[in-house]
Amino acid sequence: MQIKDQIQHKYAEAARRVIDGEALPAGCCAETSCCGGAAAPSCDPITSNLYDASQAAEIPDTALKASLGCGNPTALASLQPGEVVLDLGSGGGIDVLLSARRVGPTGKAYGLDMTDDMLALARENQRKAGVENAEFLKGEIESIPLPDNSVDAIVSNCVINLSADKDRVFREAFRVLKPGGRLAVSDVITRGKLPEQIRNSMLLWIGCIAGALEEQECREKLSAAGFIEIGLEPTRIYKIEDARAFLSTQSIDADALARTIEGNILSAFIRATKPRQ
Repeated sequence: MQIKDQIQHKYAEAARRVIDGEALPAGCCAETSCCGGAAAPSCDPITSNLYDASQAAEIPDTALKASLGCGNPTALASLQPGEVVLDLGSGGGIDVLLSARRVGPTGKAYGLDMTDDMLALARENQRKAGVENAEFLKGEIESIPLPDNSVDAIVSNCVINLSADKDRVFREAFRVLKPGGRLAVSDVITRGKLPEQIRNSMLLWIGCIAGALEEQECREKLSAAGFIEIGLEPTRIYKIEDARAFLSTQSIDADALARTIEGNILSAFIRATKPRQ
């Protein structure tokens, strides 16, 4: 099974569990997302402290339960009333619904996801939230189904790492942004190269770890796509216990590898701007 098919299967499974009122399975942070890893005692996004109580009150509980991110890009994206915002890999819709409230009735929030079950869940969450200025689109982040120069801001929550063609993702993001538009995403990056044993693990790729870009490589890819004003701000640096938990569900010697990656895997807020001319 290809990486993309594996990702779709895992995220569809997570969506169905939420729809059916079940908890996400133990270990889902290691197997299906980078939703906080061992920094959270469970896979419930509330326990990983990504969204505060005021934000949680704005959206349905099922949107929170389906959140599989590693940060809170909407809190850092400085969205303004009347803007058009796009969430890459929108999942259960949490960041789209929060963004829609920030841009207000004169603005618009799009969510893009390739998984039918997640799209169905997101649209149901939109109905429950009573948000009218949001729209969920089916598609892949490597081929965004929106026109050139149509979006003021792009957010994403630990999804770009899942792509096997990040250069194309950044080029597509650049294409759809208006001149002066902003990329403001939460994702996992690394400092230095990860051991090949981790890079070669399919489940860790699905978990946003093996697919993580190295810090300087991320800057270079954004620059090559045309972005300027590139900034990477660490929001959580994973320690040895986090690393051991990430590896524990894999057929990997966690103790042997944990020390080699301690402090070298981090969640970060990544900013970049499309030039005005």
